[in-house]
Amino acid sequence: MALSSMTGFARSHGTSGPYAFEWELKSVNAKGLDLRLRLPQGWDEVEAFAKKRGAELLSRGTVYANLTVKRADAGSTVRVNEDVLASIVKVATSLAAKIDAVAPSIDGLLAIKGVIEVVEPESDEAEDQAAKDAVIAAFDTALKSLVEMRRREGETLGQVLGQRIDEIEALARRAEASPGRKPEAIKARLAEQVAALLETSDRFDADRLAQEALLIAAKADVREELDRIASHVAQARDMLRKGGPVGRRLDFLAQEFHREVNTTCSKSNDIELTNIGLELKTVVEQFREQVQNLE
Repeated sequence: MALSSMTGFARSHGTSGPYAFEWELKSVNAKGLDLRLRLPQGWDEVEAFAKKRGAELLSRGTVYANLTVKRADAGSTVRVNEDVLASIVKVATSLAAKIDAVAPSIDGLLAIKGVIEVVEPESDEAEDQAAKDAVIAAFDTALKSLVEMRRREGETLGQVLGQRIDEIEALARRAEASPGRKPEAIKARLAEQVAALLETSDRFDADRLAQEALLIAAKADVREELDRIASHVAQARDMLRKGGPVGRRLDFLAQEFHREVNTTCSKSNDIELTNIGLELKTVVEQFREQVQNLE
């Protein structure tokens, strides 16, 4: 299966009878799948299909789907409600006579709610249903285009993630080969420190200091951390190779990388190894940031 990004954009449009319509879909990163539809009044039955189809083709991401519909062949008409107008004129004339007021003007009368009515064109049930079927088909087209765009971005994202994994592996090998991380080098440095302490005071127990030095040397060894980093590298490559919705699993793996690198840095008492650890932190963070975009 291919990798997919969670970001994408797609449009589709069409006509059916007197209706012209357009879908606009945009997706962004999210922990789960959230399809948010914005539909014109009277088109709610499209929602059930859209959500069902979205769940079939997508695993993660917030998808904003906006439908615009216009009636192409007939506009609304305006008419005057004669009964309402006559009632208002009668009341206004009566009041004007009582309080010696100016008679109402035509623009004032037409501004009163209920005098002017907007009449929508009559709809045909078969025509409307055909339009809704066409709108549903157009949504499917737009959704497939969105999925395709997300896959193209996912392919590029997979290449970037692969490069970051290669860098992590190369840095881990440098750490492995670093002379300063060898137990013998650690013990030698500690022995020098112990000798320096013994020279400054005769109150130290040489045997006890030697035992503590050996214990510290054992704790300073990063063999286990480097082994786990190598294991994580293999797992990450396997996930990228298999593809599919692996974003969450890779995000968890990025956290594991981060944990092992932090431990390596905290154990290090060698400048070269510390510098490698800091480089690893940077690359792991870049890996984690890119993983956030993966479905």
